[in-house]
Amino acid sequence: MNMQIQEATKQKMPAAQTAVFESGNEMAAMAAAQINYHIMGYFPITPSTEIAQYLDMMRTRGEHDIKLIPADGEHGSAGICYGAAAAGARVFNATSANGFLYMIEQLPVQAGTRFPMVMNLVTRAVSGPLDIRGDHSDLYYGLNTGWVILTARSPQAVYDLNIMALRIAEHADVRLPVIVAYDGFFTSHQKRRVQIFTKRETVRGFVGEQPPEFPHVLDENKPIVVGAYMNGDDLMNNHFQQSNAMYRAGEVFKEVAEEYAALSGRSYSPLDLYRMEDAEVALFLLNSAAESSKDVVDRLRAKGIKAGVISPNILRPFPAREIREALTGVKALLVGERADSYGAQGGNLTHEVKAALQEIRGPQPIVLSRIFGLGGKDYYADDAEAFFALTLEAMELGYAKVPFDYYGQTPGDEAQKLQSVIAPMNGDSFKSGLITVKVDEATNKLSVKAPPMRSLAAKPKRFASGHGACPGCGIFPALELFFKGIEGNVVTLFHTGCAYITTTGYPYNSHKQSFIHNLFQNGPATLSGTVEAFLEKKRRGEIEVPEDFTFVMVTGDGGMDIGMGSAIGTALRGHNLIILEYDNEGYMNTGAQLSYSTPLGHMTSTSGVGKQQQGKTFHHKDTVQMMAAAHIPYVFTGTEAFPQDLVRKAAKAQWYAQNVGTVYGKLLITCPLNWKSDDKEGENIVRAAVNSCFFPLYEVEQGQTNITYDPEAKNKRVPLGEWLKYMGKSRHLLKEENKEMLSEFEQEVERRWLILKAKHEHPLL
Repeated sequence: MNMQIQEATKQKMPAAQTAVFESGNEMAAMAAAQINYHIMGYFPITPSTEIAQYLDMMRTRGEHDIKLIPADGEHGSAGICYGAAAAGARVFNATSANGFLYMIEQLPVQAGTRFPMVMNLVTRAVSGPLDIRGDHSDLYYGLNTGWVILTARSPQAVYDLNIMALRIAEHADVRLPVIVAYDGFFTSHQKRRVQIFTKRETVRGFVGEQPPEFPHVLDENKPIVVGAYMNGDDLMNNHFQQSNAMYRAGEVFKEVAEEYAALSGRSYSPLDLYRMEDAEVALFLLNSAAESSKDVVDRLRAKGIKAGVISPNILRPFPAREIREALTGVKALLVGERADSYGAQGGNLTHEVKAALQEIRGPQPIVLSRIFGLGGKDYYADDAEAFFALTLEAMELGYAKVPFDYYGQTPGDEAQKLQSVIAPMNGDSFKSGLITVKVDEATNKLSVKAPPMRSLAAKPKRFASGHGACPGCGIFPALELFFKGIEGNVVTLFHTGCAYITTTGYPYNSHKQSFIHNLFQNGPATLSGTVEAFLEKKRRGEIEVPEDFTFVMVTGDGGMDIGMGSAIGTALRGHNLIILEYDNEGYMNTGAQLSYSTPLGHMTSTSGVGKQQQGKTFHHKDTVQMMAAAHIPYVFTGTEAFPQDLVRKAAKAQWYAQNVGTVYGKLLITCPLNWKSDDKEGENIVRAAVNSCFFPLYEVEQGQTNITYDPEAKNKRVPLGEWLKYMGKSRHLLKEENKEMLSEFEQEVERRWLILKAKHEHPLL
């Protein structure tokens, strides 16, 4: 044990601390920075994203040495963490909701092979439908992953439990990964007064050095096999040992908590018990709701009602013995849960509490179960009073009139039934009759005749007014231009992102024709199923349509990172659909984090600019060439600055999607908010991107490349700096101290442009 800790323990004096006013996410980042983990593999998802952002900002200031690795999705981030842990590194991660579920197949692997790490789960509603606010539906999926689970009710607890978590994970008798779970937006974003250790050496001293006896793949003298295939007997023994380690973690938690109390002056027992010493009625609640209920307990006590609140600090292993002890003598208990176990007559914790109570000798409490607070629905003192009223009624009656129910749902009212604001529009509304597409028999390519843009102005917009996009957002000008070239019926699928969020805030939406939503990583596969169902039902004569639909999947906000695998699979299968990416060069819907399409050196919330780094450290992803390599019939790029070019390409895209197979298009669009640019400069910015050859306008039709606008041939090429100067996220590249990075960027743009020109000049390339 560190000498400072020994001295603090001996004298029962806490180590030096400083008061700050911070949120739970800030405290998770602070604890990680003070520990100075080796690796954080991460992928942004609300509301946990801030943790990586804070760590990136701290890294730019030189406050830690953690290597932050941006993954292509949560599944990838979990793999990064597992690989780093297998190499003997100290590893950290953070996620929420569907991101947690996306990585979940990796989590039992980490636990089953006994590699420690710490992950913050900032709890959030699992979709669908999508809701980004906090409940515990993600946490409940983690109960059987084999991870130790700590629960934090406040930013102070987030800080403290993160420090304790690594000690528990690395204990020789445990060697398991640990989750620290706290409430999204309640605890993650609300600022509270928190005590933190003044010196990071205090934290590192408490955590200690890594146990030298842990096996890892980088020990050349003791090579190991990680994750060997096992038969039933061996797997039984493996899981028996893992189970014993989990239960031992409960005892280790107490030991570590005792040491931490001596160091910090703050104690954490398995259960937080508030006025439970003689309670007759009680609430069992996780995290922030328990804190909100304590004032109500005080008011009830003032009236002579013996009320109390129980909230666990550790959920795995489940503190069954402590719960039995706390509830002995309690007559009625309500277990409130922010997640349901559908069809089980109560949430997961209800049944675990009931199971724990079975071993009480003598009278047991009447147990009520209520599902509440889903999707971040607020929990107030009035709600705690309503819960206690149910326990008092059960105590008086001797039974629960309604053992299980939802609390806070709103009954329907026929008089309030939603009415359509806009009449549905069929395909005839979107036919201009002004665009013709024909196959040129000489070249076997398409010839498009499209009128001037003013002639297409009368064609209705595909999106109704009233969407919530930011001022100057380039998504909808670009999409509307694209759809000017699409005739007739469409079915669109938007995956999660700005375009989806801003057009479908229930009960309103901006879509005039059929629309589907699915998650980042699965949009192309989802629309593949829709297309094939349409074609099969049409083949069987089960539906009759005068003409085919056009199926368009709209992706963006980094979706061609996490969704790349699904897109390539869809392209290789050749489904009749269009994948349309709006490229705003970042994960803008979660707060402008780095994506693989972010250019070199550009500033995002996870590629900061400071004395230790100058923006993103690697080059942007060439998605267009990747999709072209799948040998699909048509690939293109476009921008709003060249509208006629984009309309022609849209018409081609529709023909190929309906008659041949998968089409992919990439639209460069501006994001003034996160690019730190002027709202009105959108068209000028994307035009400069094209004229600098950063974003060339071209198409790959039937495998042959055709540059549709050549700024050099038109004598309009401009230096890369002419584009960069428009945006606050990139102007630092024009400074003298960054000339080497700018030169590297210019060379890469030129290299890609020369390759593209060679392909244009030599059709077989």
